[in-house]
Amino acid sequence: MLKEFKEFITGGNVIEFAVAVIMAGAIGGVVKGFVDNIVMPVVGYFTGGSDFSDKKVILSEAVVDAAGAVTTPENAIMWGSWVNAIINLLIVGLVMFIIVKAYNKTKAPAEEPAPAGPSELDILTEIRDALKK
Repeated sequence: MLKEFKEFITGGNVIEFAVAVIMAGAIGGVVKGFVDNIVMPVVGYFTGGSDFSDKKVILSEAVVDAAGAVTTPENAIMWGSWVNAIINLLIVGLVMFIIVKAYNKTKAPAEEPAPAGPSELDILTEIRDALKK
């Protein structure tokens, strides 16, 4: 069983998968940095600098005792964080689409297969018809 595991772990597919996972993590960091440091400031500029993360609908206020300690935390729907997550998803998806589209342009176009000639049956049919004449 140890021998089989060694063959499995050193096989090409596992190594290629490991490299793909590591590269995905690195690319994810680059895309996140691009979104956080370049795209989101532009989005903030066009939305008047508003940050949605603090937007919420309070269902029940927090209860604070006389000493100032919170006895019951605030209960709220944090819809702003959800909006930020959706915006982030859309921007990351757009950036990944652009990266994949640019990558696909660098690949060589697939060659078209050579046109197929007449089949064996077509040739035999022509010979038969020629012999009949």
